[in-house]
Amino acid sequence: MEKPSRRDFLKLITNALLGLGGLLGLAGLIRFLNFKPDPGPPSEFDLGEAMYFLPNSRTMRPDIPAAIYQASGEYSALSLSCTHLGCTVEEEGEGFICPCHGSRYNKDGMVLEGPARQPLRELRVEKMEDDTLRLYTK
Repeated sequence: MEKPSRRDFLKLITNALLGLGGLLGLAGLIRFLNFKPDPGPPSEFDLGEAMYFLPNSRTMRPDIPAAIYQASGEYSALSLSCTHLGCTVEEEGEGFICPCHGSRYNKDGMVLEGPARQPLRELRVEKMEDDTLRLYTK
C-alpha cells in the first residue's frame, strides 16, 4: 500500500468536513421542521361551586386573570388584561388601574382614563348542571 499524496489527503479531509457540515445542517433542518410550539394558555377555567360566589359580589382571580361578578343570580366576568398593552390591571376602589401605563377603568370595565381606548373584555361564565361555574376566555 502506497502512501497517499498530499493532494489526496487534502481532498479526503475536505470531503469529510463537507459531509460532516451537510449532516449537521440536515440535523438542524429536521429539528426545525419537527418544532412543536407551546400549546398556549387554557381557554376554559373551572371556577368551583356557584355557592362560593356571594350575591352582589366581585371575586378577583389573578391566576386567570379575571374578575367574576354575581348579581341577581347571574354570573359575568371581565378580563383583567389591559386593552392598551396587555398588562394585568389591579383593583383600585370600585374600579381597576393598569400598573404599566396608568389606564383607569370603572367597575364595569369602561375606560375612565387612557392611554387605553377600549373597555376591558367581557368573558363568558356558564353555570353547569352540577352547580359549578365555568369561565371561557375565548
